[in-house]
Amino acid sequence: MGQTKGKNERLRGLIEPAIAQLGFELVELELVSERGASILRLYIDTIPPGTKERGVTVEQCSLASRAVSEVLDAEEDAIPGQFTLEVSSPGLFRPLTKPDHYARAVGQRVKVKTYDKHHDRRAFIGELRKVGEGNITVDVDGVEYSIALEQVAKANLEPEL
Repeated sequence: MGQTKGKNERLRGLIEPAIAQLGFELVELELVSERGASILRLYIDTIPPGTKERGVTVEQCSLASRAVSEVLDAEEDAIPGQFTLEVSSPGLFRPLTKPDHYARAVGQRVKVKTYDKHHDRRAFIGELRKVGEGNITVDVDGVEYSIALEQVAKANLEPEL
């Protein structure tokens, strides 16, 4: 897992400046192998100034894909062998990977999974109540749980549909 995390951080370091230059945020990066083929998935987003509206268009994803392709082509050993690049919006169940993602999600329903058991559970689905210095508070059925961000294995919005 450490080697994969290191590779992903290296890729993020290469890709994030190109995405930011276009006015987008790199929400999440996944490098996976499916049926023997490497796939690099990028989830990008933007926040129009002064609003909470979010989202990217197909054209914006295409623009970001071209920019990232140029960066990866210039860095010959970024991803060994052939790979497929996918760029898309994070969607309704958008991942929460940075402190400001959590801050923007306060008051919304979230799903948080922890590395280790916390209060005899590893999954918390409820309203994100607050974000503090290094922790979050999730209200699950009227009970508030404070969870250290370093213990969060995965978190995303969990809208009720």
